[in-house]
Amino acid sequence: MKSLAELQAIKDRVSQQVSLRQDREDGIRVVVGMATCGIAAGARPVMSAFMDEIAKRGLADVTVTQTGCIGMCRLEPIVEVFMPGEEKVTYIHMNPEKVSRIVAEHIINKRPVAEFTIGAANE
Repeated sequence: MKSLAELQAIKDRVSQQVSLRQDREDGIRVVVGMATCGIAAGARPVMSAFMDEIAKRGLADVTVTQTGCIGMCRLEPIVEVFMPGEEKVTYIHMNPEKVSRIVAEHIINKRPVAEFTIGAANE
């Protein structure tokens, strides 16, 4: 760090990341299972991909949080999407490549990506 402006830029970037992880009761919540089984299956890169994609698209009403064990270790990484007024959607066997499609189709266009969900036949 060589200047006050550089420090301010770092502060702004971190503040934006923190705001993505704060709960908002009226918005959309993306919850990533981050227990030991989820982390071992690759949940960290999935969570990072959600945070990056949501920040890139400027979606201020979306919160990305983590939780412990969801209870279905064989289906990890697991992501649950909570939309106001709708039932949660549980995505299984997640990877960073699936994230942009879920953000575009489910979070923005309100159409869950059925082939990635727990109810999909390819489970």
